[in-house]
Amino acid sequence: MQKTLIINAGSSSLKWQLFEMPAETVVASGLVERISMPGSIFTIKYGDHQKYETTVDNLDQNHAAKLMLTELQRLAIIQSLDEITAVAHRVVAGGETFKHAVEVTPDVLQAIKDLSNFAPLHNPMEAKGIETMAQALPNVKQYAVFDSQFFTDLPEKNAIYSLPYELTNKYHIRRYGEHGISHGYLTGRAAELLGQSKESLDLVTLHLGSGASLAAVKDGKAFDTSMGFTPLTGVTMGTRAGDVDPSILPFLMQAENISDPNEIMMMLNNESGLLGVSGISPDMREIRAQAATNPRAKLAIEIFVNRIVKYAGSYLTELNGADAIIFAGGIGEHNAPLRQQIVDGLQIFGVKLDTQLNDAGQEGVISSADSKIKVLLIPTNEELAMVRQVAALQD
Repeated sequence: MQKTLIINAGSSSLKWQLFEMPAETVVASGLVERISMPGSIFTIKYGDHQKYETTVDNLDQNHAAKLMLTELQRLAIIQSLDEITAVAHRVVAGGETFKHAVEVTPDVLQAIKDLSNFAPLHNPMEAKGIETMAQALPNVKQYAVFDSQFFTDLPEKNAIYSLPYELTNKYHIRRYGEHGISHGYLTGRAAELLGQSKESLDLVTLHLGSGASLAAVKDGKAFDTSMGFTPLTGVTMGTRAGDVDPSILPFLMQAENISDPNEIMMMLNNESGLLGVSGISPDMREIRAQAATNPRAKLAIEIFVNRIVKYAGSYLTELNGADAIIFAGGIGEHNAPLRQQIVDGLQIFGVKLDTQLNDAGQEGVISSADSKIKVLLIPTNEELAMVRQVAALQD
């Protein structure tokens, strides 16, 4: 049987699934949490609810990928690496260069590297991941599936910044958006759960994880999104600042005697967000555990919720209402109290949760019967969306 390996590398995690094709059966799946942090957690699920887990300090993306291949064979999930006939990688920034999934060639790989300015935390790491897998599986075709492709047709009024238009055109400056694989999957899955066509739906989708973004979906297509030219902008994230006044940057450079702009960008990308505000961790679980006694932890959660409410509220206004609000992502899927806080902030729109359904945390509608807008919890499945795009290229 042919198997396709899907690798979904985020800023602080690496998810993967091994699919048996063409049945789209998941043979095994895995997650590496706390990438490049103390206590990195490596987990594989396979067989009849079998699970293997180990902790490795500061496990980076490349070593995690190599460990994955080793454990697939050691646990007899596969007998040989030859069973893997395709590998697909989530790549965050495709810019205007890539508007659909592609087979990776040397030129494609170089283009992914060249687009690193659009996703400095992701594209270089994802390019290394492609190289790592190409070395480990030299005879296997590699594919790239782009996170930005869902947003390539944003209306210009939402895609274009209010800069001199000549510079916008000259340097291809626009809102590219990310987490598009997830937002696209959520749109399709919402249509299935609601028994409607995608084209009939207006949605606000919330992908809330270490990286977090919101999207407005109008008539089944991307209409607006919180991330911008890079994944740095939008709501507060694990280590990313989200929206800040641009005037703060030259102010800090002068005040802190910083001459290299890359240093200030590292601060915004790696030292800000939940980590920067709380001073504890970028992990919402660790922050919530201290929120009752640590004012900065409490403030970090309040800021996180506040920014999401602002964006979601603006999108509901922009869409003139919506059929549904969708929670997804590691935080959005597993944090019932946070979902309640966010919906409480949107009560002006008549949105209400069913407490029991929200606490149960199962896929489906979690809003109350009298809510004016449905609220759905949908575990995102970027890997399934990716394997289908790769299969279409192979047909």
